[in-house]
Amino acid sequence: MNLQHILIDDNNPAHRELSIYRIGSINRIYLQDKTYKTYSTIKIDAHDYAAFFHYGITESLNTLPFLSESGNGLDSWDEAFLHNSSIVSMNKIISECRTTINPEKNDIILLGWQNQPIGIAYQRKIESKRFLDFLDTLEQFVSESAVRGYDLEFIL
Repeated sequence: MNLQHILIDDNNPAHRELSIYRIGSINRIYLQDKTYKTYSTIKIDAHDYAAFFHYGITESLNTLPFLSESGNGLDSWDEAFLHNSSIVSMNKIISECRTTINPEKNDIILLGWQNQPIGIAYQRKIESKRFLDFLDTLEQFVSESAVRGYDLEFIL
């Protein structure tokens, strides 16, 4: 089989149009708020989105009691909500996961593939130091959310 490898480039508009190119966000909300207001948001770019899954953080976080329409937590492809009472545990999980990430080792991961009309493997370079910087920002966002009594909404 003849297989073409494509390394995703965030600066290439054609790559950003691919369905494999995923971004997300985490919003500060109050689950009891009837107006469904977002009080603050942290964006997850395509690099950090892929790294979030690559390093197993999503899977580890799914041990928390997320609320989602499908009942599948962060793997639900819909919104997943985390009550404020579980936010401190979220940061503990992130802290544990980050200890497994070598800041000196970058990876190239497989995002997905297609067989037709030609074989293509879509790959992405993961820069571990860059992702650890994102985790610093995320942990601060989560800590501030816990102190202020916010719940979190994950759109992945």
